[in-house]
Amino acid sequence: MISTDHKQEMLSQVESPLSMRSKCVLLSLNRSSQYYTKKTDESDLNLELMAHMDKMYTDHPEYGAERMHTWLTMDLGFAVNIKRINRLYYEVMGLKSLMPGPHTSRISPEHKKYPYLLRHLPITGPNQVWMADITYIPMPKGYMYLIAFIDVFSRKILHWDLSNSMSSIWCCNVLEDCIEKHGRPTIINTDQGSQFTSDDFVYRVINNGIKLSMDGQGRAKDNIYIERFWRTIKYEHIYIRPSQDADQLRKGIGWYIDWYNAQRRHTELNNNTPNTVFNSYHEPVKSAA
Repeated sequence: MISTDHKQEMLSQVESPLSMRSKCVLLSLNRSSQYYTKKTDESDLNLELMAHMDKMYTDHPEYGAERMHTWLTMDLGFAVNIKRINRLYYEVMGLKSLMPGPHTSRISPEHKKYPYLLRHLPITGPNQVWMADITYIPMPKGYMYLIAFIDVFSRKILHWDLSNSMSSIWCCNVLEDCIEKHGRPTIINTDQGSQFTSDDFVYRVINNGIKLSMDGQGRAKDNIYIERFWRTIKYEHIYIRPSQDADQLRKGIGWYIDWYNAQRRHTELNNNTPNTVFNSYHEPVKSAA
């Protein structure tokens, strides 16, 4: 019998056109295990600070690191310097202030940036525009990152995944899985984070014949639908049902997103659910025989 460690080594070495999801099925591997094997090396104090910042940012995305530092020190009484908060806010949590400023997001200067294509664009059906983003999830003994792709027209969460690192390869694999399940959109919109401006991610998007759109720097409202979803899932599930480990978190998020897509009605959708709107316009992708 082939060990799990050997299977994971095979997975990393084999070149294949198959998506990560398909490779894991063939090797009988839990796909989620590929992304959260590393343990956090952040101190208990840093984890507490980030948990506070995550909740504040969910309510006030206009708060940058400097304002967070003022709030944490003057209102909550933490004795920490701005350098620590800068590192946690930008590098660990991957946050970006809604207000433009000198550190609104951690972008890579050598990566090409793409224009924002959605301004004044009529969105008339599913699979026309997807939005993708990553959010920080606090845990009792660490943290995880959640990535999701949302269909703008129907508000359906098309695909999601968890990891404890924000790697571009992780984002690429989730994108491939999403295309495999739902077909190709006309446009994908992201922020200017280094994961989405990386050569790997840009190549996967362009090579699939998809147009890449990017938020203006410091303009979180350009990706408003996925930002709204982060607020919704955190207040309706993550904050009130805290998970003790990554497996519990994955099961809980899976349950919530299934419920959100199938049962949560939206006033903007004439009180229909995302699944109803998406399926009424869009024919599901058929699996290859």
